[in-house]
Amino acid sequence: MRIDVEIAGPERETRRGLGAEPITIGRDTSNLVPLRHGAVSRRHAVVEVEGGGLWISDLSSNGTFLSGQRIRGRTPLSSGADVRIADYVLRFLASDEAPGPPAEPAAHAADDDEMVALRRRTHRKLLERMDLQKLGPEDLRDERLRPRVESELEQILAATADALPAGIDRAALRKELADEALGLGPLEDLLRDEEVSEIMVLDRRTIYVERRGRLELARAMFSSDESLRAAIERIVTPLGRRIDESQPLVDARLADGSRVNAIIPPLAIRGCCLTIRKFSRRRMDLGELVELGTLDERMARLLERAVLARRNIVISGGTGSGKTTLLNVLSQVIPPGERIVTVEDAAELRLRQPHVVSLETRPANMEGKGDFSIRDLVRNCLRMRPDRIVVGECRGGEALDMLQAMNTGHDGSLTTLHANSPREATARLETLCLMAGLDLPARAIRDQIASSVHLVVQIARLSDGSRRVTSIAEVAGTDEDGRVVLEEVFTFARRGSAVDGSVKGEFRASGYLPSFLRTLVTSGQLEAEDIL
Repeated sequence: MRIDVEIAGPERETRRGLGAEPITIGRDTSNLVPLRHGAVSRRHAVVEVEGGGLWISDLSSNGTFLSGQRIRGRTPLSSGADVRIADYVLRFLASDEAPGPPAEPAAHAADDDEMVALRRRTHRKLLERMDLQKLGPEDLRDERLRPRVESELEQILAATADALPAGIDRAALRKELADEALGLGPLEDLLRDEEVSEIMVLDRRTIYVERRGRLELARAMFSSDESLRAAIERIVTPLGRRIDESQPLVDARLADGSRVNAIIPPLAIRGCCLTIRKFSRRRMDLGELVELGTLDERMARLLERAVLARRNIVISGGTGSGKTTLLNVLSQVIPPGERIVTVEDAAELRLRQPHVVSLETRPANMEGKGDFSIRDLVRNCLRMRPDRIVVGECRGGEALDMLQAMNTGHDGSLTTLHANSPREATARLETLCLMAGLDLPARAIRDQIASSVHLVVQIARLSDGSRRVTSIAEVAGTDEDGRVVLEEVFTFARRGSAVDGSVKGEFRASGYLPSFLRTLVTSGQLEAEDIL
């Protein structure tokens, strides 16, 4: 029996002729059908021939779906039925023909060594005709330069037309080479793609992106390690930062505010590694987060009132959970008549208020001098008469300075930190304060946290890629043992997963009313019947 497997997905479209032996599917290359995707298990599923028919078994944690329904156990598989695994759709077509040789994946043509060599030769000839390496950042942004580069590339490609692979799109190749010479190469299209929220370059040949909270392998690639290294230098050089063997890692940002981290050999074993957390061009508000299901209307109303009531809020969560996005949204609620000072490693916040002072850290120069940390900037901003202080992320001793600012007349301040729950957030704050180098007793630090922080908002990225505010808790002082007391106001109760893999659950109110709401009622700013 011959089995043809049609694969449609983000990585490639291909057709394989296989025999009647078990067809293993998974992320590991040892499988007969390898699918390179972060949501695919190493051995995800297996298709077997028995009694003249096909049977499929799911071996994964994320699920295999047949005609929209998740497979449970060993299931009959009709020829031509749609099998969905992560972002792939597979169709298994059975026939009585003898199996032929497996077809070569179509995407391999784009990754062929001959094609890579062609791109390198063309790029080298372009550099011989136009000495682009001597151009500065301002010259590269000159709109008149790109037409000249594309014209030169067209002449080079026309002269080597016989060496071009059959069916190659010369215009697309010319655009890719121009992007590589003047910009960030294959990343340019990914940066323009609104659905892509993060770009992760593992090496010049391997680029992953995050779409709708899920990782997938992109078809894009750099022609050489040198072109990838040049793209990194184009990002960091205009910011006055450097990356070389003596300084092999750097944090930076793009012009639109996207956060960039780059690391090169010898620290990165596979080659230059680049991560770009894209900054959304859309300015979201609490209403949009409610529509997306990040939180419900009651939670949004509570957070809005907390900001207006000048409560100090800590947003806690893991990497990529949406902390900065939520911080940006809550910052928009601050009244326009207040003076706001923001402190960040890489400037990402985009506040609409007219009176905003944005401060950004600076690394040391080549002599090891001139660096300014978040702690330096937090200390300085206290001398700038801020009404509110917004710190992008507390990750060191600046946490103590932030708490002191919250406790000395700068109510309504906002910050984020990495933690997996409100309880862990307060514990991490305590640890960060100890990093300030002051010999303070733990009890004193906990008292400082209890008197400074009012709300801890926990946000998480769930298994289906969605973001949810999983908890809002009020810091209600300390107990007899000196431990910080947390009273949960809202929580997200998970109730399993739907057939399509999406997480099911609901937001629940605990019944506890934050103390500051009672203060708003007694001061006449809020009606008693409209507390939540």
